[in-house]
Amino acid sequence: MQPFKFYLIADPHYFASELGAYGKEYDEFMHYEQKCFAETQSINEAVFEYLEKADEADTVFICGDLVFNGERESHNGFLKHLYKLKECGKKVYVITADHDFKQSRDECFAFDETGKTHPENLPREELFDLYKDFGFGEAIAVDRQHLSYVAQLCDGVRLLALNNDGASDGGRHFDEEHMAWIKEQCQSARDDGNMMIAMNHYPILPGQPIFSIIGSTYQKDGKAVADLLADEGVHIVFTGHMHMNSINEYVTEKGNRFYDVCTGSIIADPSVIRLVNIIDDDTVDIKTIDAPDFEWDTKGKSCKQYLSDMFDQMIVNVLYDMAYDTERMMNKFHLDKKLKPVLKLIGKTLQKTTVGGLSRLLFFKADKSVRKVKVKDVAAELVRVIFEGNQPFKEGTPMGDVILSVFSRLKPILKKIKAKGFNGEKADIYDLLKNSAGNYDIDDYNAVLRLK
Repeated sequence: MQPFKFYLIADPHYFASELGAYGKEYDEFMHYEQKCFAETQSINEAVFEYLEKADEADTVFICGDLVFNGERESHNGFLKHLYKLKECGKKVYVITADHDFKQSRDECFAFDETGKTHPENLPREELFDLYKDFGFGEAIAVDRQHLSYVAQLCDGVRLLALNNDGASDGGRHFDEEHMAWIKEQCQSARDDGNMMIAMNHYPILPGQPIFSIIGSTYQKDGKAVADLLADEGVHIVFTGHMHMNSINEYVTEKGNRFYDVCTGSIIADPSVIRLVNIIDDDTVDIKTIDAPDFEWDTKGKSCKQYLSDMFDQMIVNVLYDMAYDTERMMNKFHLDKKLKPVLKLIGKTLQKTTVGGLSRLLFFKADKSVRKVKVKDVAAELVRVIFEGNQPFKEGTPMGDVILSVFSRLKPILKKIKAKGFNGEKADIYDLLKNSAGNYDIDDYNAVLRLK
């Protein structure tokens, strides 16, 4: 095989700004939102302008959620960027996901001074023809029902581009027919002496250890899918969906390695572009590039800081409302009303308490350098870095020791939680939390992966 390089972006969620993203109801919608909405067109324009000029690779992968929420006009705007990339000499391969179609106009939304509006929707059955020039049309194998295909990228390297919303029962998973097709394509690639890499919108592996007990954060039946791919010779998949940056490894019972390279959305913190170099059938080099600055009134902040602060504000809003607008928060997350007094107490405690105060309350020692930090600010940063990757709160760091001390005090409660991890066995919640607060494994941004 010959070496092969490509750029990858995830979850562009392009929204045509003329549809409207402003007004009182828009502000209410964004109160708990982690990703941009009004800014998405500007962010996409900056990213695609960068890709048009980027010269380290002539291929671009885009792994799903191409538009914000199935608006036809957003697809029209996004396609203009794809065709311009082609005009600049780039080959483009996309997959679609559940944000790319809506079966009724009522499911699409925008906002203006009158409140929520409903732009024209794009149904799923139109996606194949709409994006035919960006993977489907030149594929060497196509599963049209499941909007999946195989593309020959270069001599000796194939792409298995997967979509999980075409199951016969309407669920977001790979049904038996799709799994059989996937296995057939893997075997065909192997028989033809080709290395196969995969792209899927949903992570196959949990993006962070704690997400292994939250099934909605990764592909349904992820272990079965990972086992099938790895044991059939596909050792790496590129994913999105979770708006997080992570690289995770799994080894099947047969001893085959499988890597999931999940990439953050360009319209939310951490907002990155991957540059991937497939050196040979055993070596893949991953580099991560910050997305470029975009045209927007960021109130004097850098674009990177603007997105980071937006993420933090979402967490701060949740914690504030837990204390002072509990019903609003509970309605948003569909929580049992019986929890209101407990949540209110926790929320008010978090608003007032410092790390030093928490350490005295729970009888552990906190380093002097972090004692005055508000617990609510620690919570916001902890959640954010879990999505950013390369989490810094490791054992032996001042804040890492504080967080692990809190987790340790909660062990009696954590042990009572009955949850299964990715492998189907009982999960050690403390261990999952520890390894989610601090990254002790593969660098989530720049890494050389050995596939075999």
